[in-house]
Amino acid sequence: MAHIIVVGNEKGGAGKSTVSMHVATALVRMGHRVGTLDLDMRQKTMGRYCANRSAFLAGEGVDLPSPYYIELPEIAPEMLGADENINDRRLTEAMAILRPQSDFILIDCPGSHTRLSQVAHSMADTLITPLNDSFIDFDLLARIDGATDRILGPSVYSEMVWGARQLRAQQGLPPIDWIVLRNRLGAQQMINKQRMESALERLSRRIGFRIAPGFSERVIFRELFPRGLTLLDLRDIGVRALNISNVAARQELRDLMSTINLPGVTVRF
Repeated sequence: MAHIIVVGNEKGGAGKSTVSMHVATALVRMGHRVGTLDLDMRQKTMGRYCANRSAFLAGEGVDLPSPYYIELPEIAPEMLGADENINDRRLTEAMAILRPQSDFILIDCPGSHTRLSQVAHSMADTLITPLNDSFIDFDLLARIDGATDRILGPSVYSEMVWGARQLRAQQGLPPIDWIVLRNRLGAQQMINKQRMESALERLSRRIGFRIAPGFSERVIFRELFPRGLTLLDLRDIGVRALNISNVAARQELRDLMSTINLPGVTVRF
């Protein structure tokens, strides 16, 4: 069966779609079949990323390894069962399309709490939660005492993940491998950065997630999106001499893929 990767948190601007596209493309480049879904019904950033890629490849007449992206299929109301939720059915139909042709299915969730996102989290074999390196984002995971940095208790998103874990346990499924990814890291070792690191380590032991290095704040990511490209595509489109920042970013992606440690994946790029 396809291994399901869910990229989500309930806050926008954490780099979920950038992480999703790079993880999906890295897996394809390593020889795996990858299907992707975007559950953000409004912004569809992942969907636009894939559309930008298709348009760029067609315009340039080049072929690059790419994940397979589909929209959630439309369902006629008369096809629904009694009390069946239409979006649940759309997700079920999409998964039925992707499962037979995918080694991995990556689902990019919206930066808000929705029923679709909640259902997707319960399906996750691997959950990746990008988190900006600030206590504003940390508050999504846990409440913290501002004076002492003492963790007061889990917050809304952690409680949702706990519910998803409980549901999987009731169904006899393996536990979710939850990875919190520290994203948009600054170059300097500031006091706030050290406090975040300490707080995340303590919280990881308390509620059960692993911590992964993410991407530093780099202009290159904003430049890649309009063409639907990733760091791994640069040499294939003629960028032979990567600058120091781009080389460092590729290493960050390599470190991320190694830390995620997906089944059957040997990191090589």
